Amino acid sequence: MKDIFTPADILLPREGTDMTRWAAVACDQFSAEPAYWEAMSAFVGGAPSALRLMLPEAYLHAPDVEERKAAMCRTMEEYLVGDVFREIKDSYVFVERTLQNGAVRRGLVGKIDLEAYDWTPGAVSPVRSTEATVPERLPTRVELRRRTALEMPHIVLFMDDAQDTVLGRAEPGEVLYDFDLYGGGGRVRGRRITGPAAEAVKAAIDALPGELKFAMGDGNHSLAAAKNRWEELKAAGAAMDHPARYALAELENLRDEAVAFYPIHRVVFGTDAGGFIEELAGDDTGALVAEADRLARDYVAGHGGRVDYIHGTAEARRLAAQPGCGAWLLPAMDKAELFPHILRQGNYPKKSFSVGLTLDKRWYLECRKIR
Repeated sequence: MKDIFTPADILLPREGTDMTRWAAVACDQFSAEPAYWEAMSAFVGGAPSALRLMLPEAYLHAPDVEERKAAMCRTMEEYLVGDVFREIKDSYVFVERTLQNGAVRRGLVGKIDLEAYDWTPGAVSPVRSTEATVPERLPTRVELRRRTALEMPHIVLFMDDAQDTVLGRAEPGEVLYDFDLYGGGGRVRGRRITGPAAEAVKAAIDALPGELKFAMGDGNHSLAAAKNRWEELKAAGAAMDHPARYALAELENLRDEAVAFYPIHRVVFGTDAGGFIEELAGDDTGALVAEADRLARDYVAGHGGRVDYIHGTAEARRLAAQPGCGAWLLPAMDKAELFPHILRQGNYPKKSFSVGLTLDKRWYLECRKIR
């Protein structure tokens, strides 16, 4: 299947925007630390910001969540009619992300055809989920996609490009952004690829071998929500060139040395735990994650509390040491397992691995109209 990942009409803030205030880390980070989001909100102030176009998961169960959703949708409309965006038409963005350890992770922002993607178990589509999708987590995301005029990607897709034929041979041009991220999040530079250079990139992507073209790296539930929304629109008679047929994403090479997998730990809050920390070990990532989930589920059933998924070992240890908390710490997964496991056995359990530490995750930067 060709034309799976193609150039897009991308919206970026107009020149002169304070980009450090514009960019925001993915919504599923700092889910147990609303103080992070409050500090960033104070830093942003009244400046245009992607922070105003998202709902951090730290507030999913807040009493004012509906007001937050409405404000997000309203701000999107205001930004679209105001002097906030410039449009970068029919282009990829070649991203070079300097991580906290100094490594540079490369990626390519474009749009993925949702007709080529299927998140359901046992799918044999060219683009597949890598972790179990939790249907209960989709309604809020689908609802927001119905209501919003824009999308911003924290979706990361992996290709297994052993010869580096895509990113290694790309010819980026105009610098679109180059700035430091908030709060020690590293640095990011984006350069435009358009015209013949974009056609060459697309041809290299189309030529990638194998039945599994792309595997999900991050944003699994966001892409699943986009797929569900597209199926709704298609069933209602939407044209096949409707913008919601596509989702903006970043494509990365699994072989890139700067692409690192980290565990997602299970931390229990609000229980009678004495600050316990249990480290799990073994070679089968899927089995270990399933065991951690079982332990957490059984503990909460017997002692009360709630479980959260925490990125970063130091953060999980710090949270678990607080009164009424505990944690199960998981080892990192070998990224070389990913494509073979998906082809042989299907999805890993939910929240099996994380692509990067918390501040090294993808940040919201680019936008695209979806209606």
